Amino acid sequence: MPVYKYVAKDMNGKTISGTMKAETDTSLVTELSQKQLFLISSTEVVIESKTGKFTFKELARFSREAGTMLAAGVTLSRVMEIILSRNIEPKEKKIYTDILQALKGGSSFSDALKAQTNVFPDLFINMIMAGEASGQLDKTILKMASYYESESRMRGKIKSAMTYPIFLLSLTVLVVICLFAFVLPKFFTMFKGAALPLPTRIVIAISNFITGYWYILLVMVILLVMLLKYMLRQYSVQISLDKALLNFPKIGRLFRIVYTARFARTLSALYLSGLPLVNCLQVGYNTIGNKYIISQFTDVINQVKSGKNLSTAIAQLDGFDTILSSYIIIGEESGRLSEMLNSVADSLDYESESAIQRLISLLEPLMIVIMALVVGSIMISVMMPIFSLYQNMEA
Repeated sequence: MPVYKYVAKDMNGKTISGTMKAETDTSLVTELSQKQLFLISSTEVVIESKTGKFTFKELARFSREAGTMLAAGVTLSRVMEIILSRNIEPKEKKIYTDILQALKGGSSFSDALKAQTNVFPDLFINMIMAGEASGQLDKTILKMASYYESESRMRGKIKSAMTYPIFLLSLTVLVVICLFAFVLPKFFTMFKGAALPLPTRIVIAISNFITGYWYILLVMVILLVMLLKYMLRQYSVQISLDKALLNFPKIGRLFRIVYTARFARTLSALYLSGLPLVNCLQVGYNTIGNKYIISQFTDVINQVKSGKNLSTAIAQLDGFDTILSSYIIIGEESGRLSEMLNSVADSLDYESESAIQRLISLLEPLMIVIMALVVGSIMISVMMPIFSLYQNMEA
């Protein structure tokens, strides 16, 4: 139930302020009048959700279940009761319980979702509002199920593509630390008094620093992590990094495809739901996931507001695949913009899957080569003086 912060006057004209739970602002007036208080003003108190955002997988599952039951003629309240009857996580149970109570209290589905602050994304809530307005809530929810299933699959593939390289990088760092801290010091006793080549002297210096001043190294790592976290929270840094990602060899091309497909599918779903194009853009650009591209959308929206074609405005935007503006032109000329956006999204989804596979096939041997070069360089620098010693003994 919503909580309202109110200012009211009593029978003596004294101003009284406080908070009160009420189903609606009208209910608030009624409850205050029963206490002989007359409402002056009120604002709904926004309570931050402690349950956290739904993942795309959770959104897809919820949308698929709710949409299927609504299409079969089950009422919305009954849908929530059926979902609650399953064995679900405590986080989901609390959210669904709150939604059910709101529905029984007379709230619309979109308002019930909106009350779960920061749980459901704006895109999902806006689509539900459009579905309620058009009387096609079941079709809208099923459409969102397909959307979030697609997003979940894509993110899962990108995550899988990055898991193995990250594992190899972590393994390389661990192996190097073990070499410097435990293995190499046992060899260094053999080199006392010997003239050592530069690579060996560098390795010995690093090893001595790690074993003798590990606490300084630990502090340096902690400070570096803290500095990186601080820097990554800066908006200007985020934009610069996202821009660099788009221009990175091989990887940049992949992410351009992913961002273009994501935006096209989102815009298609919003536009097909009946929202005005400007509203679609205002909601849709937040789903892209790249702040550099997002930062350019204010100009895109202003151009569309001023009467320019969407294709013209999008073509000037840096970060999307150029195929998007071409498909939008066809959609504008044929009056089938939503269908063309879906087509380009499907095409780019297939292309992105192929690009991810190529990326995996490129990264795996590359990381193995890097690992071999790092460890091999260390071992060669240690073996060089040993070979010199043997040669001197033979001489």
